[in-house]
Amino acid sequence: MPNPFNTQDPPTSLTVSQLNRQARMLLESHFDFVWVEGEVSNFTVPSSGHWYFSLKDSGAQVRCAMFRNRNQRLRFTPANGDHIRLRCRVSLYEGRGEFQLIVEHLEQAGAGALQAAFEKLKSKLLAEGLFDPGRKQPLPTSVSELGVITSPTGAAIHDILTVLRRRCPGIAVSLFPVAVQGEGAAREIAAAIERANRWQREGKIHLDALVVGRGGGSLEDLWAFNEEIVARAIAASELPIVAAVGHEVDFTIADMVADHRAPTPSAAAELLSPDQREWQQRLGVIEASLVRLIRRRLGDAALQLGHLQRRLKHPGAQLREQSQRLDELEQRLVLAQKNLMRRRRAELDLLESRLQARSPLPRVRQLLLDIARLQQRLEGAMQQQVQRSRDRLGHLARMLDSLSPLGTLQRGYAILTDQAGQVVSDPAQVTLGDELRGRLAKGALRLKVTGLE
Repeated sequence: MPNPFNTQDPPTSLTVSQLNRQARMLLESHFDFVWVEGEVSNFTVPSSGHWYFSLKDSGAQVRCAMFRNRNQRLRFTPANGDHIRLRCRVSLYEGRGEFQLIVEHLEQAGAGALQAAFEKLKSKLLAEGLFDPGRKQPLPTSVSELGVITSPTGAAIHDILTVLRRRCPGIAVSLFPVAVQGEGAAREIAAAIERANRWQREGKIHLDALVVGRGGGSLEDLWAFNEEIVARAIAASELPIVAAVGHEVDFTIADMVADHRAPTPSAAAELLSPDQREWQQRLGVIEASLVRLIRRRLGDAALQLGHLQRRLKHPGAQLREQSQRLDELEQRLVLAQKNLMRRRRAELDLLESRLQARSPLPRVRQLLLDIARLQQRLEGAMQQQVQRSRDRLGHLARMLDSLSPLGTLQRGYAILTDQAGQVVSDPAQVTLGDELRGRLAKGALRLKVTGLE
């Protein structure tokens, strides 16, 4: 070991850099990560994006550095005077020999306690089943009236109204104004939820759903939506509730209990409102499909109508056919009578020839009697035949009369013809104001078309 009293052998010395390096290594090896709380001062952000500031309390201060790869993860930027809590490593800046803290994580003071309270309430409500998907109500498929529980001056109500005006301006909005942060905000929010449900039950208002929320903020700003009173009011609501608290990265107890969570108030409005442009497009597709269907049906009906028109015979044609049939029957009847007379006469001639061939008078008398009797039978048969023919002719005449349009007219029907004498059977043959002629059983009427059905 060198002798310090020996002036010829001076002691070994350290450079400033070596000293600072050894001091830094000693500090970093001695201290693990620590949590330090204090007030921000001298906050600066150079072009590198690193944060440099002092953390002080009433008796001392310490320099702090938070590098860019760490501070980019934070949702807020501290300012001078903010009371913060940070997780850091104890170190020393060798270049200036300054004692400093290298910050790994930073949060506003009290956030740790709030986070602990958040986790405690979350565990409690989870055990009670308030987060169970089975107890949550489905959202309505169609919303005509929407209740919004938020601040009347905040960005949330503005965003909701803006989205609804763009997507579906027909949805009516009922605002339940409440404070969304600060003392008493949780009680106001819970009371507004209960009031909306009570008015719904009493018939004072009709709502399809409720939106409960606000814009973004720090954990302290959003804390009203982490209160137990708000969570239980949401769980007890008979109206389906959409929670829209903060930004997409924010997550509160209200989000977990609500029937549905929207990442932002604007997303809640989009969730509960149909897009009128999509509806217009769907209606356009349906309209085009309906037009094609109607045209196809009309085409089929026109083809069927033409087929029926070809099969339908005019009453005049049917009357002519029946008259012709009657003439044929009459001719056949007359011919049958003549043939019968010829046969009878032939039989009579035969009998007369036989009578003449037999000369005995009794035989002649007998034959004369037979002739008279046969003649009588012949006349009776002829009369019966004629009567049967007359009966059949009357039956055919009655059938013809029943098919005659004159009989139809006698039952109160009429035959309509236009000015050209064409029979009118379809409203499509006439237009408003046309003059028609209606033939009745007795006489005719002149008619004017005043309406089509």
